[in-house]
Amino acid sequence: MKNRKRTITLAAVLLFVAAAVVLNWSYNRRWGRADAERVSLEDEAMLLANSQYGERVEASAGSYFAEARLTRQTSRDEALSLLQTAATAETASQETIDSAMSAISAMASCSMKEAQIENLLLAKNFADCVVYIASDSITVAVPAPEDGLSEEAVAQITDIISSETEFSASQLNIIEVRA
Repeated sequence: MKNRKRTITLAAVLLFVAAAVVLNWSYNRRWGRADAERVSLEDEAMLLANSQYGERVEASAGSYFAEARLTRQTSRDEALSLLQTAATAETASQETIDSAMSAISAMASCSMKEAQIENLLLAKNFADCVVYIASDSITVAVPAPEDGLSEEAVAQITDIISSETEFSASQLNIIEVRA
């Protein structure tokens, strides 16, 4: 009984191997051999596509910062609009108006500090940057080389942040944007 099962299993495996060989042979026969000229043309096309991809990636790194600034400004404009609506509503209490006005003032202050820090970072030879100030942290996105930011670059960023704001180094988040 055991020998019979082994024989059937062995025959099935051999049948599958034979079928694979036949299918492989018919596939190769149908498509023929590789054409050297065609292979070289395909290689050239792939190299061109890779170089164009690299250019698009580099361009997208630059557009990241523009898009990030636009997103930041859009969200701020929406929040400002809501706060102004709340402050000018006829049914708004004085407490609501005061709260909305202080939030508007804080947003304006953060916006000015962000622009000032971005300008200082650009003056320190960073190609581009985006700064986000939150209530308990600050985030700086800068372009980074392949091997990452150097200690000197991180120290420059930290120095600018600590001198221009009340945030400490532990509250600073640096995002390295790679092309």
